[in-house]
Amino acid sequence: MARLPRRLAHDESVTVVEHLDEFRSRLLIAIAALVAAFAGAYVFQHQILTWLEGPLPEGRQLTTLSVTEPFFTTVKVVFIAAIAISLPVILWQLWSFLAPAFEQHAQRIVAVFVAIATGLFAGGVAFGYYVILPRALDFLTNYNDDLFNIQIRASYYYSFVSYTLLAVGLVFNLPIFILALVRLGVLTSATIRRNRRIGIALVVIGAALLPTVDPISLIFETVPLLVLFEASIWASVFFERRWQARGLLGEPLAGTEV
Repeated sequence: MARLPRRLAHDESVTVVEHLDEFRSRLLIAIAALVAAFAGAYVFQHQILTWLEGPLPEGRQLTTLSVTEPFFTTVKVVFIAAIAISLPVILWQLWSFLAPAFEQHAQRIVAVFVAIATGLFAGGVAFGYYVILPRALDFLTNYNDDLFNIQIRASYYYSFVSYTLLAVGLVFNLPIFILALVRLGVLTSATIRRNRRIGIALVVIGAALLPTVDPISLIFETVPLLVLFEASIWASVFFERRWQARGLLGEPLAGTEV
């Protein structure tokens, strides 16, 4: 059995061939994790498909329009589930490959923030599943139902639900992303506060780019994002002061007073 790749120390000198060999080893581990997750998710395909049907309004059923659609739709959903399951392993291998480029204290910072980001991602998925999707699907699947024979195609439904949950989970990491930039010294709380309007505009644009097509789901996505953005500003002010007091950010930055 091949030995697992060793994480290089900061500024450790190795040859290009050794770098490529480490990259290959970590890539193989990531692929193996994805394959194992796919096999496991395929065993529970019925439970996964049933769970994703949860936000569908009562009385609505999914329809397939081709011979191969049930199979390929199932494979696609299982593959997306496999990516979500194996994502921690994939990200850990990626981080282990890139970590030597950062100093030791920066490595610890990123590791802590990644752990918190995982929890925020799970919270975002739960918010999308229990809050956004039921209301969005109820609006979409009942819009002008007196004029249309509304049938919901399975492949489109599962794509819509999967990508919505993924997108909401990712955008829920906005506070931790901003705090990480502040902690690493890339941004300051003063800079964020001075550019609050630009940030709000970017949040609204980001919400509009999420996989939604109706105003109801757009509102339910935009409002929590704005709340998260505002919370991240005040969190950056609070933590930046603490980090400065502990000497982790150097001298206090001008303009951080509330």
